[in-house]
Amino acid sequence: MKHATWIWYPGDFEIWLGNIFNNRRTERGAMFPPFWKQDSHYVTVEFSREFELTEAETITIATEGRFNLMLDGKLQFGQPKQFCVPAGKHKLNLKLWNQATPPALFVDGPTIKSDATWLATYEDKIWIDENGVAHGSGIYVPAASWRFDDISTPPSAFHLERTEQRPVSEQDGLYDFGRETFGYLKFKNLKGTVHIYYGESAEEALDKAHCETLDVATADTQLDSKAFRYIYVEKTEGASYDDLVMDFEYAPHDLSHSGSFRCSDELLNRIWQVGAYTMDLTTREFFMDGIKRDRWTWSGDAIQSYLMNYYLRFDSECVKRTIRQLRGKDPVTAHVNTIMDYTFYWFKSVLDYYQYTADVAFVREMWPRMVSLMDYVLGRTNAEGMAEGQPDDWIFVDWVDFPMHKRGTLCFEQLLFCKALETMAVCERLVTEQKGESRYARLAANLREKIHSSFWDNDKQAFLHAIEDGKLNTQITKFPNMFAILYDLCSADEKQAIMQSVMLNPDIAPITTPYMRFYELEALCMGGHHQQVLSEMRQYWGGMLKEGATSFWEKYNPEEHGTQHLAMYGRPYGKSLCHAWGASPVYLLGKYYLGVCPTRPGYEEFEIRPVLGDLDWMEGDVPTPHGMIHVKMNRQEVSVLATEGSGWLYVDGQKVRVETNKTVTVKL
Repeated sequence: MKHATWIWYPGDFEIWLGNIFNNRRTERGAMFPPFWKQDSHYVTVEFSREFELTEAETITIATEGRFNLMLDGKLQFGQPKQFCVPAGKHKLNLKLWNQATPPALFVDGPTIKSDATWLATYEDKIWIDENGVAHGSGIYVPAASWRFDDISTPPSAFHLERTEQRPVSEQDGLYDFGRETFGYLKFKNLKGTVHIYYGESAEEALDKAHCETLDVATADTQLDSKAFRYIYVEKTEGASYDDLVMDFEYAPHDLSHSGSFRCSDELLNRIWQVGAYTMDLTTREFFMDGIKRDRWTWSGDAIQSYLMNYYLRFDSECVKRTIRQLRGKDPVTAHVNTIMDYTFYWFKSVLDYYQYTADVAFVREMWPRMVSLMDYVLGRTNAEGMAEGQPDDWIFVDWVDFPMHKRGTLCFEQLLFCKALETMAVCERLVTEQKGESRYARLAANLREKIHSSFWDNDKQAFLHAIEDGKLNTQITKFPNMFAILYDLCSADEKQAIMQSVMLNPDIAPITTPYMRFYELEALCMGGHHQQVLSEMRQYWGGMLKEGATSFWEKYNPEEHGTQHLAMYGRPYGKSLCHAWGASPVYLLGKYYLGVCPTRPGYEEFEIRPVLGDLDWMEGDVPTPHGMIHVKMNRQEVSVLATEGSGWLYVDGQKVRVETNKTVTVKL
């Protein structure tokens, strides 16, 4: 039998939880709220459902908020915890109001149970006739739910798991917890006052004047969560405590449905493991960027987290929560996170999610907000129909260590814009079953032509940087060129030319953030340069490990040394040493070395193109929506076992069919 669950208006739980989440950031004890508009949940929501009962039944009602109840349009007395619905065909309407948390409803009876078949609306278009019967209309959508299936655990009670951990050492008030971690510091039997200085490095914790986060604690202080490896504790006169521990906070995962990777190179194994740990630390109520400083949801960071997640934990619910939270509500007044490129990534993230999960219901849920966000984008294009930054837009692209203007019409932004339009065209077909070419497809095709005619330089065999004040800025960077490859926005010949003239050209300025190295190395893998990518993984991510990293960083420049690695944003410890976008080897090793990729939504069909490179052997698991794909390869053979879907194994010039739950072995 189906069970009752808590329901609410779609997206409201995520928006409410996201406001709490994004406002936990502090800098040296000062609150630091997000830069962008924060929406709120709808404070009044109506839930409705029609039933036909063969006999009367009594339902139990629980709500988060005050409510009224109507049966067949007639208002009932009070706010009953139990209510008898007579036999016959009836309609229940419950209208809830809650200013503090999203209005949520739990109804449980023998057959009447709250679930996603209920409808919800935030619109109050009710009128009452002369007989006291209510009539109305509005925009009704399926109610949202998650895993709140117990009447005693409503959505507002949601929290992550915790487990106690101890420091591995202490010397003169400096505690070392052994590796980067996240949670709540606890003093046992604290008397008096202590000052606490947190650090991702020992240098940061000991630098009381410049450490990014700090606290003051007394016996009755409830400390907020922080990221740290080291803690320096300074006692005031007379202060004492018996012990110091921390509650490690984490999002639980099903380890039986998780990705894995092992190979003959212990350095790559360590890189994968630290990447997985970095992802787990930054996977919380939402996918956050870094656990120390921002602690926010950023769309550019998140789209990479989603992709890494599909090869690690396949936490589809966290993906949906983050996409909903980032989008917020209408009307649209600014780009996502105020960043134009992050808006374009947001569109693509919806289609990526569908490709990995086949969850068309989520695409259908997001479609109206995709349309209104694209309307905003189209309303701000220039006379050529291109996306150009306005005075209140942040054009990010990447943090760079070389001169690069972000003014005017950037080729990079047009490529992302074109992909967003193509995404709209695909999603429109999914949710509307519209036939024929859509408006979005036409816009994308026109933009694709303009990108090529405006920015492609046939002599330099590369896309140029930008148009500023009507003049072409001929700077060549990797950013637009690798996205032209990734998004298939240039011909096969042009891809090969770009690979030589830009991607493999040592004269082109290097990328120094893991953020864009994610895309750079993916483009190289798509071009068949797997061995170079393995070498660069060892050098770049291995370089962080040699510097003592226990999670991967926001930025790494091999030319820097010592405490230079800790500085960023003009602050000595401003860099995040645990940043989600640093974990890209998890994705790259799963998709381009184990070689697993869905070719039909939700892994109904897939392809496996394993590449061993210079490794002697490798094996690993890639999670699918309801199963796993295991790949094992050495110099002699490849074996594959898939517990969901079917597909093709491509290896050594062979194409072999893979069926569900049948091990396939190919000799090399």
